[in-house]
Amino acid sequence: MRREGSTNSSYGCFPDRRPLQEHLRLGAINLDKPSGPTSHEVVAWVKRILGLEKAGHSGTLDPRVTGILPVLTGDATRVVEFLLTAGKEYVCLMRTHEQVPRKKILEVCEEFSGEIYQRPPLKSSVARNLRTRKIYYIDVLEIEGQRVLMKVGCEAGTYIRKLCYDMGLALGCGANMEELRRTKAGPFAEDETLVTLHNLKDAYEIWRESGDESALRRAVLPVERALRHLPGLVISDNAVDAICHGAPLAAPGLLSLETDINKGDFVVIYTLKGEAVAIGRAKLSSDEMMVAKSGIVASTERVIMDPGVYPRRWKHSAEVV
Repeated sequence: MRREGSTNSSYGCFPDRRPLQEHLRLGAINLDKPSGPTSHEVVAWVKRILGLEKAGHSGTLDPRVTGILPVLTGDATRVVEFLLTAGKEYVCLMRTHEQVPRKKILEVCEEFSGEIYQRPPLKSSVARNLRTRKIYYIDVLEIEGQRVLMKVGCEAGTYIRKLCYDMGLALGCGANMEELRRTKAGPFAEDETLVTLHNLKDAYEIWRESGDESALRRAVLPVERALRHLPGLVISDNAVDAICHGAPLAAPGLLSLETDINKGDFVVIYTLKGEAVAIGRAKLSSDEMMVAKSGIVASTERVIMDPGVYPRRWKHSAEVV
């Protein structure tokens, strides 16, 4: 903590205590996508279930692929793009076209760990240009005959189907992906927050019929939960409204920060109560921020909080108290 601050302010609200309608307007759902529908169809169902005009997903899953599909609701869709770039994890069932010794499979998995070249498949929504992607790890969980069950941690935008195909070429016999499930997407994992469409529908109906919000609040998380993969800056109450109007963050408004921030990194700007005010881009490293007494420490890239939640304490849009 760089400077003293207090959470006793009468302004704002702790994220998990927002009134329900505001909670749904700034919500994030760790949704377990079923096999069959497209990601777009799943989001349409979420909108219908919750009676929302706006919702969006992060990281498209093919119709047959299951697993984590983060869905942001209402104004939380403003930050979808910052979740798209987060790392992913998949559990994949690959079938080799011939039986291959375990040792050779492990060797090829090792070869494909790290930075690889990959051209998107024919059926993809992006240009089929050769590009690099990083494979963080490939853990072989089980080998049975020609089937290989493996866990893959990778950079966003990696095509696992194409990875299996390329590994098959390296094995010398060919291979294809049979089944795929996404088990992590940025800050979301297969934990107690994972919900199905049926869970979501049940929670909404319980609230509508009995007024009990608890199940719905467990199914729909605060938008802040979707931003945990980004480092955070905590600012004073006096600086909040200026940030809501797009002003950059100056050193006097910064109270505390996480370490290991590099210049140019995206950061989340929080109030003392933990509310996400905006996504910013660091203009200094965390070490430089720690000692800065003046100047701009972060620009404001995407505003999340509406102006007026905190009092206006500034005179011009370029000033931050």
